[in-house]
Amino acid sequence: MRALLRRTCVAIALLWLSGTSYATAPRRLVIKNSGAALGETPVVIGLEQPLGSGVYNLTSTKDGTIVRAEVYEDAGKRYFAAVFPSIAAGEQTFDLSGSIKIQGIPGVKLTDEAENVAIEIFEKPFTVHHTDLGPKPILYPLMGPTDVAITRDFPMKTVLGEDTDHPHQRSFWFTHGKVNGVDFWSELPGHGSIKQTAKLTVRTGFVVGTLRTVDDWLGPDGTKICEDERCLRVFATKGARVFDYDVTIKASTGPVTFGETKEGMFGLRLASSMDVKRKMGGKITNAEGLTDLAAWGKPSAWVDYVGPVGAETLGVAILNHPDSFRYPTGWHVRDYGLFAANPFGGKDFGLKESGSHTVPAGESIRFRYRVILHRGDTESARLPDAFGGYANGVLVEFK
Repeated sequence: MRALLRRTCVAIALLWLSGTSYATAPRRLVIKNSGAALGETPVVIGLEQPLGSGVYNLTSTKDGTIVRAEVYEDAGKRYFAAVFPSIAAGEQTFDLSGSIKIQGIPGVKLTDEAENVAIEIFEKPFTVHHTDLGPKPILYPLMGPTDVAITRDFPMKTVLGEDTDHPHQRSFWFTHGKVNGVDFWSELPGHGSIKQTAKLTVRTGFVVGTLRTVDDWLGPDGTKICEDERCLRVFATKGARVFDYDVTIKASTGPVTFGETKEGMFGLRLASSMDVKRKMGGKITNAEGLTDLAAWGKPSAWVDYVGPVGAETLGVAILNHPDSFRYPTGWHVRDYGLFAANPFGGKDFGLKESGSHTVPAGESIRFRYRVILHRGDTESARLPDAFGGYANGVLVEFK
């Protein structure tokens, strides 16, 4: 059990009562939060012992608030998931009702569309996972909490008033500029490509929807350099839209060197109206309080980019999990709307240490991020608290 408590999003302890099934009998769930009080918070935990698959009600013993939860299987593992409207500091208890009949619409719906996967949150379009728009998988469009796109349309569409620079910056992506010397970042002659080879999971859920894929990283001549497994979890939140992105890169065909370059890695191109350079209210803020150009290249646990979209101020925050490779990551975040986490910037970012790293043959490295699409400015989004909930987690016990 101690392994689960070490720097995981959420830890769990199970008190298993022999001769009794969790699928049919109520149980008590206890949440212990040693950090600050949290707002709406998604929780996904791995279960070590069986708990019947299905949808559950968690009823607060304090005020009767009901929270929908579900137990599901993915990739041979069993998970418990819930989105809590708030988590107080200290301890909260809930009665766990037995598995109930599914009523109402799924919180997150994934629709397999051959090459692509469409994702909805409470029947509203959220994004489409595309493999048919350029040389790498992307999320496009990405709809914010006001149901308006928060990423740029170009180069998929040309929209009046949008910037048309850097056509390789396609909405939302994961890639890198030097992998065994091959450029996967740009779309200049000789660039590499990332090709999806399998969809391991396409799962609709009441609390969380999951897309798990396998992708090959190919040189310009088609030679396989490495592969990755990606897990995208989208949560059924009522306020900010939240998703987790977990990528494991495997050196499956030989050693893989991620070269030092600012051109990487997990990023998006924001709607042009949000750009800091337009001076319409756009602002970049990192966990240390550095803003705008001062935040570029600096290691930080999280960065938030806010600006106007339509009549409202919206923001995109990317949180870097402490288990992620080279936490806290550097940030290739620009005043023209590029926003990317990059642990390989090194001297390109003005750091003393080299940014390069070689993964030996047969080994792997892992990257973990949480993305929060929120209303309002950085302060109102309470990102230090949200990061604490993501990085340190809370203790969940079933009794």
